[in-house]
Amino acid sequence: MRAAISKAEIESTIAARFGDAFKHHEIKRGEVIASGIPEIDALAGGGLPRGAITEMFGPASSGRTSFMLSTLAMATNHDEVCALVDMNNTLDPESAGSATVNFDRLLWVRCDNNLEYAFKATDLLLQGGGFGIVMLDLGDLSAKAARRIISSWWFRFRRVVENTPTALLVITQDCSVRSCAALSLEMKNEAVVWSQVNQDVTKKKNFSLVDPSTRTKTTAPFLVTQGKLLRSLTMLVERHRPLSPTVRETTLQVSAQ
Repeated sequence: MRAAISKAEIESTIAARFGDAFKHHEIKRGEVIASGIPEIDALAGGGLPRGAITEMFGPASSGRTSFMLSTLAMATNHDEVCALVDMNNTLDPESAGSATVNFDRLLWVRCDNNLEYAFKATDLLLQGGGFGIVMLDLGDLSAKAARRIISSWWFRFRRVVENTPTALLVITQDCSVRSCAALSLEMKNEAVVWSQVNQDVTKKKNFSLVDPSTRTKTTAPFLVTQGKLLRSLTMLVERHRPLSPTVRETTLQVSAQ
């Protein structure tokens, strides 16, 4: 009994901020939500399908975060209420803000590396029925651990989301959702262009992430972050599902700001 009350209290609290996100809406089959990346939207048939699961998988630095932030920015700035279930608390609010994500229309659920919490939170959000996009970010979960997730969870998510206007996006390192996904995209890092500063540094025998010029000014090391060194990333996106004899992949380049 307490569990039912707790669920109602959670829904009431979220509804106070996000309006009718926990009210069911009618869905027309074939509707999609654009990701904001034309090349990927064209490959995916217009965007992420509503009422279905999309799986986007790939190794670290393959472009997963860029795709996630672009999709959130596109949706939250076009009157969609979105939710991000962040299993490992990896979302960087500053990067999301730079990508123009509208935080007033984003529910961020941090799960502190607890897979069970992440799945239960996703289940609760999908049952709400009114979110435009629910993202389940398992990108830092090892591929071996992700493959051990029992398939009944994916079948449950597919059944819960199918009659709602919600697009469920699952982000993983390797294909895990399999046949339960209506759309499956694999991202690969094709090429990386680094700044001249980094090229000069890497020519040295002993490469250090600490900027030597700051050592006399502070006792704490100053890290030269990847965002300051990376100039552009070329990504190959391949569509695994639905199968098509024609267009199956696309290449795009993301430039650092």
